[in-house]
Amino acid sequence: MTRTALGAAAVALFVAAANLRPAIAAVSPLVDRIRTDLDLSATGVALLTTIPTLAMGVCAPLAAVVGRRFGLRLGVLFGLAVIAVATAARVFGGSAWLQLTCAAAVGAGIAIAQTLLPAVVKTRFADRAGLVTGIYTAGLGLGGAVAAGVTAPLADAIGSWPGALASWSVLAAAGMAIWSASRTSLALDSTPALARTNRTGADQTATPVGTNHTGAGQTTPSRTATPAGPVTKGLPWRSGLAWRITVLSAVNSALYYCELAWVVPLLHEDGHRDATGAGVLLTAMISIQVVAMLAVPALLGEGRDRRAGLVLTTALTAVGFAGLAAAPATATWVWIAALGVGHGGLFTLVLTLPVVVSRDAAEAGRISAMAFFVGYACAALAPVLVGALRDATGDFHLAFGLLSGLTVAMLLPIARLREGGRTEVTGPTASIRDL
Repeated sequence: MTRTALGAAAVALFVAAANLRPAIAAVSPLVDRIRTDLDLSATGVALLTTIPTLAMGVCAPLAAVVGRRFGLRLGVLFGLAVIAVATAARVFGGSAWLQLTCAAAVGAGIAIAQTLLPAVVKTRFADRAGLVTGIYTAGLGLGGAVAAGVTAPLADAIGSWPGALASWSVLAAAGMAIWSASRTSLALDSTPALARTNRTGADQTATPVGTNHTGAGQTTPSRTATPAGPVTKGLPWRSGLAWRITVLSAVNSALYYCELAWVVPLLHEDGHRDATGAGVLLTAMISIQVVAMLAVPALLGEGRDRRAGLVLTTALTAVGFAGLAAAPATATWVWIAALGVGHGGLFTLVLTLPVVVSRDAAEAGRISAMAFFVGYACAALAPVLVGALRDATGDFHLAFGLLSGLTVAMLLPIARLREGGRTEVTGPTASIRDL
């Protein structure tokens, strides 16, 4: 693949990923208006974040069906189409049931596209997995940042918060157009069909990410994604490594959706910021995360141990949550910067794990599907629990303190990644040294 084609494919990934968060991130700046118009409690309004997150987990295995039926390229396109339609439907009313239904449909679309993207990376960017994962997670973060910063002013301009929420369907339509136009650059339709992972000869031993052994003992670029889809067997329930990645993904996602749902209300209520100022701080935090999503993988490089990066970014994230819990009105920018750099880098490193430890796109898809299926189902509870604690205590101090503690707990599965030089994932072995 030429550099031009690689660049075009990376742009397509970036734009597709940019559509995976606006429908959720756009809710936070409008929380007060939504609570008033729909007569919801803090726990009730959290469902607008919880339901799509839960749908993302429950529908993650559906990506396997879509991938097998349509292939990677059309599978991602289908997910974007679901996001576009469900987001546009929000314009038709301000009732709670309609907004929650649309939120669930959006989550299903996100689940399909998001679960297939790691297989796309493994197929077309196996030798640049860390960097390209950083690029598409930066797109994911940028989409959320723009939605968080623009939605409230847009709602003021058009005089309708349902209309402001629905406006993000335009971005989804643009994403569909760019993804379709990049068909040749992505070259996913031309990849040979995959019935199962190759397991003959030298393939029985762990290989560097992105290479397959030939009979002569040489290596060739991995070409494993297929019109048959990235998942050809069951999820890796017996793999300790897959479970550790799943736990990290669950906590990582829980923290992210709590940020989207509750940082603005916390800064408004406990930090004494007006709604606009709190929204600006959220946008700044996500913008810093976008930069960290690109910078951290680039600084680590493709061949370096990622565990030190995981520990450092986890510690920074914990400091950010602890600061917002203890002193949201003091040194606010310090806590925002810590969450930006820490969670931005952590987010990318965690999303890179399925690509790094897998032998091919099929295995990357299986690990990702398991991580999203279990992880998002668990993460969906976090915003509701934070809302319930806020209703019970009258502020966010306890809730964000517990989020800091939950972040620290991530160090346990990170430490376990050190154990056992080789860990069984789904039959073939994967080398922990590649973490």
